[in-house]
Amino acid sequence: MSCDDKVDCGRRRLLVATATVGGVAGVATAIPFVSTFAPSERAKSAGAPVEADISKLAPGQMMTVEWRGKPVWIIHRTKEMLDNLTKLDDKMADPKSNRLMQPGYAKNEYRSIKPEYLVAIGICTHLGCSPTEKFTTGAESGVTADWQGGFFCPCHGSIFDLAGRVYKSMPAPDNLEIPPHVYLSDAKILIGEDKKGA
Repeated sequence: MSCDDKVDCGRRRLLVATATVGGVAGVATAIPFVSTFAPSERAKSAGAPVEADISKLAPGQMMTVEWRGKPVWIIHRTKEMLDNLTKLDDKMADPKSNRLMQPGYAKNEYRSIKPEYLVAIGICTHLGCSPTEKFTTGAESGVTADWQGGFFCPCHGSIFDLAGRVYKSMPAPDNLEIPPHVYLSDAKILIGEDKKGA
């Protein structure tokens, strides 16, 4: 660019330099502001699927993992636990899980992909309390004399069987929620991802 008599070269340079510095400053200011719209690592992980290793979960035992801030129970049910489920249908408010929007693989007598494993969100459907496991059967359980094992919510007394089904006439209106999940192998479950129960 050449200077002529009508335009002051110093003023032109100053104008270009000021515009350049202003543009750089504007971009530098905008980058942090725009980056606040991206979800944080914590937010990303809060909704991310969680992998659970069930290789050491013995029959009759339960483990808990956290997914989206909720406790997810994984119970390795024994043959006796499974046999008792079919005896309880007439005592359940929703024995086939027809009232709730649940994955298709939760609409069977075991409410699971594999009968021996129950994967359920451990939050009572009444007011969001966390029930306690009561796997001991009979009067020794402290629940009822004919108790077959399951869960007891101490807040308002709701009881659930070992498929997470709520008994009739309880404060809890629905069965425990079954989260989306898929088996990656015989030893690993991915909670939070649903591939049609494959």
